[in-house]
Amino acid sequence: MEEILELKQLLLKGDFSGALAIVEELEEMGRKDIIKTIRSYAIILLLHLIKQQAEKRTTRSWDVSIRNSILEIQEENRRPKSAGFYLNPTELEEVLVIAYRQAINQACLEVEEGRYELRELEILVNQSEIIEKAMNLINY
Repeated sequence: MEEILELKQLLLKGDFSGALAIVEELEEMGRKDIIKTIRSYAIILLLHLIKQQAEKRTTRSWDVSIRNSILEIQEENRRPKSAGFYLNPTELEEVLVIAYRQAINQACLEVEEGRYELRELEILVNQSEIIEKAMNLINY
């Protein structure tokens, strides 16, 4: 809110370069919020993909969670006015790689009721395959 008041003052004073700097800052803040939301849904998506690969099975609950996460990621990434995307495929993959670390940490507690330590689970599942599958599911 403070930024908007500052922007208004700069515009009233005719300081367009200062106002543009504030607009760029606001744009970056919005982008960070979108990335954070996408990362949150990516963690859920990856967690269930890890569980599927580790346990070599799936459940209806996992399948629904995967589908819902995909839909949310797609919706958050869509730019409403320009019909483009906030994150290109490379950036989206980078977010998935970051989210994977949190997902596998959580998976340690959930795969076979916490049977595996982190290192054991990392050996059991293939991170590249899981990220690739997530990207394929998310891609429109």
